[in-house]
Amino acid sequence: MTTRSLSVRARRAALPVALCAGLAAAVTACSSDPDEGTNGVGKLSATEIEGKARTAADGADAVHLSGTLVSKGGTYKIDMRLKKNGATGTVTSKNTTFGLLRVGDELYLKADAGFWAHRDGKHGSGSASAAGRQLDDKYVKVPSGDPAYQELRGFTDKSALLKGMLGLQGELSKGDRSKVGEVGTIRVRAGKDGEGGTLDVSLQGTPYPLRFERAGGAGVLELGDWNQDFPLAAPSKGATVDYGSRLPKT
Repeated sequence: MTTRSLSVRARRAALPVALCAGLAAAVTACSSDPDEGTNGVGKLSATEIEGKARTAADGADAVHLSGTLVSKGGTYKIDMRLKKNGATGTVTSKNTTFGLLRVGDELYLKADAGFWAHRDGKHGSGSASAAGRQLDDKYVKVPSGDPAYQELRGFTDKSALLKGMLGLQGELSKGDRSKVGEVGTIRVRAGKDGEGGTLDVSLQGTPYPLRFERAGGAGVLELGDWNQDFPLAAPSKGATVDYGSRLPKT
């Protein structure tokens, strides 16, 4: 028997083996579990997924929340790091950005001279300019009796902020699998076509909420750095100004 004959026979024998191997691979691929390697919440119902996400968020010690909020009072861009005993970050409203810092019940507001001059209602006047320069880039302690205290504190309260922002309105249904950054998610939709809001929940590790699109186009928020601690301390005396019992009014 020649070498060529042996080669032909070997190729003929290899063909069915290759076909069987390819068929086996195809069957394996078709029957693979899409939840393999995940935390398994993708197998749950929409209501169960939403419940898992809320429990995870409530139990976390810290979170970084950023995005846009649209309310009757206007549009806000927020970038806050929050934990149970305080928060730090910035809020932008009407092209004005101010910083917020809360340590326990002590709340501080930090902004530039233009912000303070505008709040004083005397923008451009000499007195407003002088006050603005005094407060420029300083931490101003917000008195607890000031009407602005509760409004501003709301941006720094982890529990209240998440409870108020992550509300889905309407009957829940499971949406598509997606990604927030590099993390795989399962989407929960509320109402018809998600008009009552959508929530992306992590499929990796703890099922934290990672992205929330509020109902009615009222903003989109991203949540990350869950349970990652950050420094939180009251500003030094040299960086703080005591404005008195009441902040300038808008």
